[in-house]
Amino acid sequence: MKFAIWLPLFDELSDPREVARLAAAAEEAGWDGFFLWDQLWWREPIREVSDPWITMSAMATATEQLRLGPMVSPIARRRPTKLLRETTTLDRLSGGRLILGVGLGSDRFAQEYSRTGEEVDDRRRAERMDETLDILTAGWSGEPVNHHGKHYLVDDVQFLPRPVAGKVPVWLAGFPGNAKPVRRAARYDGFFPVNLTSPDQVAEPAAVLRELRGDLDDYDIAVALEPSVDPRPYAEAGATWCLMDVDPATLRLADVRAMIAAGPQS
Repeated sequence: MKFAIWLPLFDELSDPREVARLAAAAEEAGWDGFFLWDQLWWREPIREVSDPWITMSAMATATEQLRLGPMVSPIARRRPTKLLRETTTLDRLSGGRLILGVGLGSDRFAQEYSRTGEEVDDRRRAERMDETLDILTAGWSGEPVNHHGKHYLVDDVQFLPRPVAGKVPVWLAGFPGNAKPVRRAARYDGFFPVNLTSPDQVAEPAAVLRELRGDLDDYDIAVALEPSVDPRPYAEAGATWCLMDVDPATLRLADVRAMIAAGPQS
């Protein structure tokens, strides 16, 4: 199992220079990854919020081996071709270390969609997410992209250069018990079941993914666990990554520094 820091860029953690220093410290302490929330704002008492994409650029230049990425980005609110350029550029800047975590997101956490006129219907956001993933996959190939979808158009455009490894790994997020995200995740590189309460919620989708894919070789299943939770039962259930889950309302910079310095669980 690999271990990662997973942080919201809120309040004391909203300075991208400080987060870049934290990423360098995490690499030195033996952590495998450093992932960021992708939010525009959050509920009270949170007041200050920073952009993860610019922050990840700072992290990429401050590290050499650490995997990084948004975990997760609600890509239905992004322009696919702009996201294609951003992901490729960030992947090349980091030397091929980007992992793209994606999901539908939800309006219920901070009303990010309803208060900005974005699409609030889950079905329509899922359609946009699927089209965006199709455009990203086609664009990373280096071949001309011809996409004429319900929501997006890309008419015979080639996007070069390509990512370092020819593509960016994509992890799909989903709530336990929801079959559609698991089926979607089977077409990509990883699955991130969120809001877990037991290892069984990993074992069940892992079995489905194995059946859909034939095997889980070179496939990742990530779980977010509080630092006090033993990750071994989750690893036995099929998880390959453990992300340190934190409470954004009480999180402080000193706490993060201490967690990083302690190193990943063995």
